[in-house]
Amino acid sequence: MTGLVSPSPCAHVVVFPHMAHGHTLPSIDICNALASLGVKVTIITTPKNAPLILSKVSKFFAISLRTIQFPRVPELPEGCENTADLPSLALLVPFLKATKSMRPAFESILKEMSEAGSCPLCVISDFFLGWTLDVCQSFGIPRIVFHGMGVLSMVISKIAFGNVPSLLAMPDSDPIELPKLSIPFTVYKRDISDLERCKDPDDPLLPIIAEIGEADMNSAGLIVNSFEELEGDYVAALERFYCQGAKAWCMGPALLYDHNQIERPAGSKQVDPSQSYIKWLDERVGSDGVIYVSFGTQAHLSDVQMDNITYGLEMARHPFIWAVKSATWVLPNNGWEDRLKGWGLVVHDWVDQRRILSHPAIGGFLSHCGWNSVLESLSEEVPMLAWPTGAEQPLNAKLVVMGLGAGVMLREGGVGETIASEVIRDGVKELMGGERGRQARDRAREIGRLARQAVEKKGGSSYKNLEGLIKFLKEKFKERV
Repeated sequence: MTGLVSPSPCAHVVVFPHMAHGHTLPSIDICNALASLGVKVTIITTPKNAPLILSKVSKFFAISLRTIQFPRVPELPEGCENTADLPSLALLVPFLKATKSMRPAFESILKEMSEAGSCPLCVISDFFLGWTLDVCQSFGIPRIVFHGMGVLSMVISKIAFGNVPSLLAMPDSDPIELPKLSIPFTVYKRDISDLERCKDPDDPLLPIIAEIGEADMNSAGLIVNSFEELEGDYVAALERFYCQGAKAWCMGPALLYDHNQIERPAGSKQVDPSQSYIKWLDERVGSDGVIYVSFGTQAHLSDVQMDNITYGLEMARHPFIWAVKSATWVLPNNGWEDRLKGWGLVVHDWVDQRRILSHPAIGGFLSHCGWNSVLESLSEEVPMLAWPTGAEQPLNAKLVVMGLGAGVMLREGGVGETIASEVIRDGVKELMGGERGRQARDRAREIGRLARQAVEKKGGSSYKNLEGLIKFLKEKFKERV
């Protein structure tokens, strides 16, 4: 299909997030930032994901939604339209394959826009939606890829997966060589969580990732939710992986463009956050600080590990709030909750993580170190107790602890191993009351200050990059018309 580019009366951008909360939320932040610059934004999503997005963009009249039906797939649960609905990450492959069936509807939307004289400057689509590249190219529209990862973790991952045979053959104890890349920590095979999958040539995810990676490399540019003061030294190394001089635009932390957003997924049973856990935190302002415990929406910890967390927190004797996502694990029936009344709170429903981390009672974050959580924590000047559980999280954890000095590592080693309650106890005590924790807190304050400066309208590096991207796209659009 060949599309005709019609001039658009104003700057217009289409954004197509991946159907996963950890990807959708920062994409929405970027949409809000674009709208604040007077850019018209059309977000493409599915019906079940629309309510969350609408709840977060309603105050921006320049943002609208178009929905595409998510295809029914026998392998997926009825009504599944988000990775949060997957009972197991083993179903990620059929989920990603299903998104390709959205292509005809996506083509129809772009065709309609072009014929109506509202052809977008670009389509910003998620890394996992690599199939959108061919559609965009058929209409002569640049595809800008959005990554949910940081700059350095992307660079290291791309180097590693470009050298799989040699890495699999080397001893586990040998450090991975990273040519022309100077970083403040050593990388081992165990830090590349998905490397083991490459041992199985029949793994169905591998050809999907290869196809997505090819589309990524041939996109017109990429947006990274990071900022130059944090990872600017690695941007040039990232850009070398892309064709035709594509530029990486650091625009983060995206959440700071609209700091007061309330993240409440559609269908959540959580009452007004001014009640319950926020009130509980209000009563602890001025204390030694509460540690927030959460492992994101995708991490699956064993019941044994959950028990160890329970007793580790109890032994640490430090105030905590723990957001539990497990659908199978139950609290020990031995009086544990009674013993913790007044200084420990377990929440079994969705919580507004950003609001918790911004609360003055919070003094630390025990986290899996997903990139969103890293940015949210450091933007609020909260030091981290790093416990990576998969994906690129070991690299994020090392950046936070060894590169930035803004956290404490719970324990060195590979992901997936059960960590004893004593180790958890010691980690909490060190972060919240030890010397390394004090130093991490000082560094987190400094990084938070730099993060806020990055998005300032007067001279902020990320804000200038945001403006630079729009200028670049307008120039490309003139060439197309």
